[in-house]
Amino acid sequence: MSHKSGFVALIGRPNVGKSTLMNHVVGQKVAIMSDKPQTTRNKIRGIFTDERGQIVFLDTPGIHKPKSKLGERLVQTAQATLEEVDLILFLVDAEEGLGPGDRFIIGHLQQVNTPVFLVVNKIDRVHPDSLLPLIDATAVSIPFRKWFPFPRSREIIRPPW
Repeated sequence: MSHKSGFVALIGRPNVGKSTLMNHVVGQKVAIMSDKPQTTRNKIRGIFTDERGQIVFLDTPGIHKPKSKLGERLVQTAQATLEEVDLILFLVDAEEGLGPGDRFIIGHLQQVNTPVFLVVNKIDRVHPDSLLPLIDATAVSIPFRKWFPFPRSREIIRPPW
């Protein structure tokens, strides 16, 4: 049996939960988590390994409309990652819904050939009836391969990869 591996980018607005997701999937704290936006300044790598193979997760700075040179650099770092990976996980905050920042990112995701999966984060903070409209509104712009609900709690839903 051959060993399989791949690279997965975590993309989303600042403070959407990219670092939290990576830390949970990898099983240890490798990325700093903070309520302060733009805490992640570089790509942070975390490796998930099991009997099926390895996945290298790249936690990226939050993509936003930059207002400074630092902001421009952080967005460039995140955008450059889109073409370097095998898969993109686009995180959306269920509580905040789809906003202008998400639409800004969707514009960039529409220009890449890399498969994109939607991860709806913080689903435990909203009524379940609000999830499908959020997914539908996002899926209109990007043909997602799959979507995964991810609650902000100690119970983690592990995708079947």
